[in-house]
Amino acid sequence: MDHGPGHGGHDMLMCSMNMLWNTQIIDTCIVFPSWHIRSHRGFVVSCLVIVALSVLYEYLREIQKKYDLHLARALVTSAKGKGRATPGAVSGRSSPEVDYEERGLLNGRNLKGVTKGTLVPPFARVVRAALYGATVFLSFFLMLVFMTYNAYLIVAVVVGAAIGHYVFGSTINVNAVLTDAVGPRTMACH
Repeated sequence: MDHGPGHGGHDMLMCSMNMLWNTQIIDTCIVFPSWHIRSHRGFVVSCLVIVALSVLYEYLREIQKKYDLHLARALVTSAKGKGRATPGAVSGRSSPEVDYEERGLLNGRNLKGVTKGTLVPPFARVVRAALYGATVFLSFFLMLVFMTYNAYLIVAVVVGAAIGHYVFGSTINVNAVLTDAVGPRTMACH
């Protein structure tokens, strides 16, 4: 007896939800019920889309880094043109020459005058926020793909991240790495 769509009928959308490691291909849904895999070809295309999204994630991270570098250079140039000192002007370091362990709440010393950074102009803040938001969205989206526990989809995320890192991670700031100024590059949620 057919009760029609939604009641066990043949037209019912049947997404498989697995909470364990699996290699299911047909009837896998990726994030949305509308991204329903109904064929092997559809699964391969979906894996390629996920690889592309992972590469895009790495691209966005690189764009963020380059935009921040461009912005920092512009702010330094602007500050020098106005006769202002820039952070690190004494030693060339990017951080102020203050021993942060010597100050703080625990020793009772005043924190007034602490430079917390350079004020970013509103338009640049909007651009940085948009890039950050897009990166966070994409990282959580890829996390949801990972949470299908589908081995093939997980491999697609990892392969895309590796390709993206290879393509967009072709340079390294040796001084920052040697001074431990930069944390490890990861594909964490954000």
